[in-house]
Amino acid sequence: MLQSLRLRDFTAFPDADLRFGRHLNVLVGENGLGKTHLLKVAYSILAVSARGAKESGGAVPTKGYLQSAIATKLRGVFKPDELGRLTRRRTGRTRAEVHCSFDHAACNFGFSFNGASKSEVTIDLAPAAWIEEVPVYLPTRELLTIYPGFVSLFETTHLPFEETWRDTAVLLGAPLARGPRESKIRKLLEPLEAAMEGAVELDAAGRFYLETATGRFEMHLVAEGLRKLAMIARLVANGSLLDKGSLFWDEPEANLNPKLTRLVARTIIDISQSGIQVFIATHSLFLLRELHILQQQPSHPGVDARFFGLRQAQTGVYVDAGATVDDIGDITALNEELTQSERYLEAEERLASPGPAA
Repeated sequence: MLQSLRLRDFTAFPDADLRFGRHLNVLVGENGLGKTHLLKVAYSILAVSARGAKESGGAVPTKGYLQSAIATKLRGVFKPDELGRLTRRRTGRTRAEVHCSFDHAACNFGFSFNGASKSEVTIDLAPAAWIEEVPVYLPTRELLTIYPGFVSLFETTHLPFEETWRDTAVLLGAPLARGPRESKIRKLLEPLEAAMEGAVELDAAGRFYLETATGRFEMHLVAEGLRKLAMIARLVANGSLLDKGSLFWDEPEANLNPKLTRLVARTIIDISQSGIQVFIATHSLFLLRELHILQQQPSHPGVDARFFGLRQAQTGVYVDAGATVDDIGDITALNEELTQSERYLEAEERLASPGPAA
């Protein structure tokens, strides 16, 4: 489990220290403040460590491997022209520092790089062990419709897509899980398949379909909101989101109607309580309220959650944290939704009030 992430002069953050909950972590803020950057840097660290033993061929991490691997991953995930572009923009020489800690201290990891770096990092703290579980990253866009041939094309050509897309596509193509885990998988899958009115299928040619009682539908013909649910369903079914590991989900509410957003909120809570540490970025008041409602229900006891509010200051973006969304201060994006609700109620009251007598 990821316990904390500390950033110094990384992208928009002059100084950020995030301490995470075991189950659910919610980043809240307006567009452009860096919610996605926080997801991506944490994901990059976990992805490098989780694949390190296989890709390095070593049972123990080495600084030489990590220097190359973390720089390559950051460039693949963030897509900067040069690595130094990820340092905070300010006068003078800047050095970005990133440090993360885990419940297993041997996995703790720290690195830094300066604003002139093209692709070089310095390993300030090398872990003594790899983490075991591969993290999952879900971008705002669904990937099932571009899946056929995407991974091989990504590996053999220069595509303008973030590496998170490739990583997730690889996981989507993993075979379905079998054995003792199937009962737990079925419990998580049932509400998703009920909402989709069908099950996700992958054919031999690498095309995804939604199999329903009335027929088999190509994913291109399925509503985008349902395709996002289908991605989660597939990752649950093949064991990528089961028992252990982490899920990073950028704006899960994007392109969803309120009914499906409620289901997504329930799925987030269910997955977090199944052993997956969940990180989401959002500016949806509706989703936040649904998460709050679910946390209060007896069916979801003991959810260890942390909320992080991003706010803009003259010197950069700062992060306030708390156990509930009420603890993170005023968030403009949320206040706008609340203000609109008040304006709407006031307008309705004026319409309902009788006018002056003629």
